[in-house]
Amino acid sequence: HPHSRPRHPGVSTMLPLLLLLLPAAHGIAPLGYRPALTKDPQLEGVKTASTFVVDQPRCVFQNYSNAVIWLVVALNQAASTFNNSAGPGTSETAFQRFPDPVRAYMTLNATLGSYPCPKPDGDIAVLRVGSETSCIRDEMRPSCNGPLPGPGPYRVKFLALEGSVPVAETAWSVPITLREAKPSSTISTTGSGHSPGMIAITTILSILFAILLAGLVAMLFFWGSDSCGSSSTFSKPESVTVRRYNTHHVYDQPAARL
Repeated sequence: HPHSRPRHPGVSTMLPLLLLLLPAAHGIAPLGYRPALTKDPQLEGVKTASTFVVDQPRCVFQNYSNAVIWLVVALNQAASTFNNSAGPGTSETAFQRFPDPVRAYMTLNATLGSYPCPKPDGDIAVLRVGSETSCIRDEMRPSCNGPLPGPGPYRVKFLALEGSVPVAETAWSVPITLREAKPSSTISTTGSGHSPGMIAITTILSILFAILLAGLVAMLFFWGSDSCGSSSTFSKPESVTVRRYNTHHVYDQPAARL
């Protein structure tokens, strides 16, 4: 039609993009769950110098059966700025680049089947963060669950992705600070408070051992002297007796026959 306006060439391009953005328009569903350190009495070492243990998210993602659930581990100060659209398994979220320049990494991916609800009796439903050592420098495994590089503090959350689209997330945990290994100088200084007592005990034990050893040597010496004296006392009569006996038989008998 001569008076009709020509279609803008960008309209056909924008329409598919808008359709792709529709799922994101709904946003990521926040779930009423906050990860926390486990309180399972069967477990020891809930926090170490490079690991910590959190409860599994059982009965949390039941409405997302097609999703893959990831654990996001972030420095405390970086949790609020984490980009949920950052893809797992990429350099942007790789463990090998944590904590600098990557401030948060994604690990321990699992399907909903790994978190059955309700929890079967006898199951220990926990995750130990930082337990893998074989992939620390393996850049082919960016989702490595490697040892944490310092005491933190850290915060964690669970994020569910359908394909590459984030669909649901938990709240962030409270800050988790790991046990800090004491430097050798600190250990020496701390130990020096007990050193006088330790020295006294060591000295007493050394003296007692020396007395015992001296007594044992003296007993062995006297026993040796007695045994030598006894052998010299009895050897002479035996020697004389034998000599006399031989003399009697060797020299007296022929005379008797005569």
